[in-house]
Amino acid sequence: MILVLTCLDDPTADMVINHLNRREVCVARFDPGVDFPADAELSAWFGRFPPHGVLTTRSRRIVLERVRAVYYRRPTPYLSESPSQGERFVGTQTRFGVGGVLAALPCPYVSHPWAITAAEHKPLQLAMARQVGFDVPATLITNRADDACAFAAEYGPIVYKPLRATSCNGADGNPATIWTTQVEPDDVDDTVSRAAHLFQARVDKVADLRVTVVGRRVFCVRIDSGLLDWRQDYDRLSYTVVDPPPGLADGCLAYLEGLGLRFGAFDFALTKDGVPVFLECNPNGQWGWLEDATGLPIAAAIAGLLLEEPT
Repeated sequence: MILVLTCLDDPTADMVINHLNRREVCVARFDPGVDFPADAELSAWFGRFPPHGVLTTRSRRIVLERVRAVYYRRPTPYLSESPSQGERFVGTQTRFGVGGVLAALPCPYVSHPWAITAAEHKPLQLAMARQVGFDVPATLITNRADDACAFAAEYGPIVYKPLRATSCNGADGNPATIWTTQVEPDDVDDTVSRAAHLFQARVDKVADLRVTVVGRRVFCVRIDSGLLDWRQDYDRLSYTVVDPPPGLADGCLAYLEGLGLRFGAFDFALTKDGVPVFLECNPNGQWGWLEDATGLPIAAAIAGLLLEEPT
């Protein structure tokens, strides 16, 4: 059995599940942050015997020691944004109890949730990217306005990036996203002191590369948009499947191995000289839209990886 941990509305996971279903592989879908404890029961035993247990949902009885692989996609957070004291207790126990049991299964993960959590930290990404030999833009993480101003003066033009995507509302009260934004020296003031900020030298790029790695399979797509942050307007994007520049595939594989990952969605800026400059790697990034646009067999590759097929 393949266990898929994700929310109910996840069309990207659906693509992988459809491949597994066509191959008549037994699949169980579970969202621990929503399904447990109202719609699921768990018993797991540890001690002087091999760990074993049973997870029962509305549609499946899952013998945990028989789980062949886990696909960790986008499960709902265990805690709501403003939990009551009781909800906070239940959510915490679920995270460390159910989440802990599922993280201890003796099987392959794509990828392990603890590896994903660590790899989401941008400072670690930048350090690993440099370690494997990628070109990395000059970057400053700080809450000191003086250092930010000095960085802008030395490396400008610079951009600001959030260290992690955070839900927020715009001036109109509607949900908003903080995109990569160019920053001028005059934009930096004492409000920098209120949080950690990431400033980075802006890369003079002609296009972007999105490199999706599944196991040892590397899918490289050039994205042309003319935008500083191509995620702002998907309607303006054009896609071309290309071969990775020399050394890029090996670097991506070394990066994932170094962080214990089996999947990664890499973003590179491509300079006019054809040099890819590392921007980030989302250890659990989206790829479904890219398969739809290009026909790349990413879902099939993930299904094959879960089944431990040679790549």
